[in-house]
Amino acid sequence: MHLISVNIGRATVADYTDAVGGRTGIGKRPVPGPVAVRAPGPKATGLGSGLVGDAVCDNRHHGGDDQAVYAYAREDLDWWEAELGRELPGGIFGENFTTSGIDLGGALLGERWRVGADLVLEVASARIPCRTFQGALDQPRWVRRFTEAVRPGAYLRVVEEGEVSPGDTVEVLSRPDHEVSVAFWFRAFTTERALLPRTLAAGDAMEPAAHETVRTYLRRHAR
Repeated sequence: MHLISVNIGRATVADYTDAVGGRTGIGKRPVPGPVAVRAPGPKATGLGSGLVGDAVCDNRHHGGDDQAVYAYAREDLDWWEAELGRELPGGIFGENFTTSGIDLGGALLGERWRVGADLVLEVASARIPCRTFQGALDQPRWVRRFTEAVRPGAYLRVVEEGEVSPGDTVEVLSRPDHEVSVAFWFRAFTTERALLPRTLAAGDAMEPAAHETVRTYLRRHAR
């Protein structure tokens, strides 16, 4: 298990983003490294991305400690290449890490990885597709199609800061004892809402906003 590429985005003007100022950092490109990775702080008040030099422009909805790093598997990009009939280089989905040999959908919330020599990350959630993602890819019905495929990639939080470079190994340090994988969480928060109560098994590994979504669901269905 290793990183194929480490990808950084620069803020650019685009007509498909709702971010203040009309700028987005979703268009990421591989860099040689090393790249420093640190906890960026709370969403909307911190630095945005966990990768130094990476732009997060819509920090109302993206970035922050629980979305510090976005990882997407090369295996899933290859699957999408066959589906879409186009080349998809690392970083095109806005991912910071393009990985190899990792089942991101099967990773459990709270699972911890060591990347390279020092960086320790924790699996936090799945990526929910948005209008900006669809606009950047310029693919019709992309939000729906991406959701139906259940290949969302994983958001990670920073437990111990470090530096990473392409080729760095990824080692699973620990896996919790529950069923809430990235794919399970994604299905619960998109197409299979009846699964939401079961996501509480992830405990504190699930971000507070997700807990509130589940509590709201339970209140509504208790009536």
